[in-house]
Amino acid sequence: MARYESVLDLIGNTPVVDVSALSPKPNVTILAKLEGHNPTGSVKDRVALSLIEAAEKDGQLVPGKPGQTLIEPSSGNTGIALAMVCRLRGYHLKVVLPTNVSPERRQLLLAFGAEIIDSPGNEGSNGAVRLAQSLSEANPSWVFLYQYANPANPLIHYKTTGPEILADVPEITHFVAGLGTSGTLMGVGRYLKEHRPEVQIWAVEPPSGEMVDGLRSLDDGYVPPIFTDNDGEHLLDRKVIVRPRESIEWTRRLTEVGLFVGLSSGAAMAGAVKCAAAIDDADSATIVTIIADDGWKYLSTGAWSDDIDDVVERAKATIYF
Repeated sequence: MARYESVLDLIGNTPVVDVSALSPKPNVTILAKLEGHNPTGSVKDRVALSLIEAAEKDGQLVPGKPGQTLIEPSSGNTGIALAMVCRLRGYHLKVVLPTNVSPERRQLLLAFGAEIIDSPGNEGSNGAVRLAQSLSEANPSWVFLYQYANPANPLIHYKTTGPEILADVPEITHFVAGLGTSGTLMGVGRYLKEHRPEVQIWAVEPPSGEMVDGLRSLDDGYVPPIFTDNDGEHLLDRKVIVRPRESIEWTRRLTEVGLFVGLSSGAAMAGAVKCAAAIDDADSATIVTIIADDGWKYLSTGAWSDDIDDVVERAKATIYF
C-alpha cells in the first residue's frame, strides 16, 4: 500500500469501471470514471486544488500569510472541496450558498471550517454567483477564484483527467459528461481532440427551465465564460437532453452494477446510454462517462427509497449538488 504525505496527494488517478451491463447494445461498451474516489468525494477536488495553486503561483494568495480570505459561490461540491484545501493551506473561505441546498452540503462545509453566506434559494446557483460577484466587488481584499471563468478549472482536466482516461481507455470512441461549469468537458474534450480527433465529445444538459442537479442548460441564459473561452460550441460534437426524472432513474439503476452515486452521475449515465443507443448495430464503440461523486451526500433526497414522483418534486425545491 502506498504512503502519502498529504491527503491532497490522493486527488486524481481515479479508477475506471465497466458498467456495460447497463448498455442498451451489446456492441457498445460503457465505462465509468469514478471521481467519488477523491478525498472529499467528488471531481471538484481536482478543480479546487488547481484554483488555489494557480492563485498562489500568480501571487493572489501567499501561503502562510495570515488573514487571507477567499469567496466563492457554490451549491455544493466545489465549496466543500475548496473548504478542505483552504483548511490545509490556512485560508479563510466564505461560501455563498443558496438557502435550499441539502443538509449534507451545509454540514460538510461547516465541518471543514467554511463560513456560509446565504443567497436566495429561489435564485439557485445563478443567484449565488451574482451575490458572490457583488460581495467581491465590495471587498477587493477578498480573493474571488470564480470557477466558472477561471482557466485553472478546465486546465486541470486537460492536464490530469484527460490523460488518465486516454491511458486507461485507449480504445475510447465517445466521451460523455454533464455540462455544469463546463470545466470537465472543455479540459478533457480538448485533450482528447488533440490526441484522438475522432473521439466524439457529448455534453449532457437539462431542458431549458428544468433543473437536473449539478447540470445547467445554456439556453437558460448563463453561459460559463470558460465554455466560451474554450470555443465550446465547436469542441462539442453533440448535446443530449436528460430530464430530472431520467437522472433519478439512472441513479437508481447504477446500483445494479454496485455503484452508489450522486444525481448528476445518474444524468451522465442516462446521457451515455442515449449515446450508446445512437450507435449503429454494425459498429462497435467505447463510451467513457464521468461519475462526478458518490451518493452518500444525497441520502436526504430519498432518491433510492422514496416514490420517484416525490423525489422529482422535491428536487424542484432543493439543490442537492
